[in-house]
Amino acid sequence: MARLNINGEIRDIDVDPETPLLWVLREQAGLTGTKFGCGIAQCGACTVHLDGVATRSCALPISAVGPTQQIVTIEGLSEDGSHPVQQAWLELDVPQCGYCQAGMIMAAASLLSTTPKPTDEDINAEITNICRCGTYNRVRAAIKLAAENVSEAQKG
Repeated sequence: MARLNINGEIRDIDVDPETPLLWVLREQAGLTGTKFGCGIAQCGACTVHLDGVATRSCALPISAVGPTQQIVTIEGLSEDGSHPVQQAWLELDVPQCGYCQAGMIMAAASLLSTTPKPTDEDINAEITNICRCGTYNRVRAAIKLAAENVSEAQKG
């Protein structure tokens, strides 16, 4: 039995300890916003936050996640889609097919939590998610817009 803190809710889940976190989130917890892409932690479609850090969930066994660690999925980033990254994504029409976008948003939110005003180099280093539609220019613009919006909101 695994005890997990998912989006602020403690859940006891009966699953094999080697089951990847991605499948626990999708199959046992019913949180299907996190997507399966490659299965080897390369593409980033499965990105969630683990204690605030962008983490690829497809290759992380549930046994490596402790009961005090906080897992946040795209569903838990904000209740109403009001997170600055989500708003910037909408404003700039970032997605095309949309499959990778939940992982991209989670990676971008993690980046902004540690680097409030990221440079192009910061974005290149931290956002390694793959988008087969090639929306990278819009992703970069949305990250910068979200950073501006957060900065303006903090000024008040």
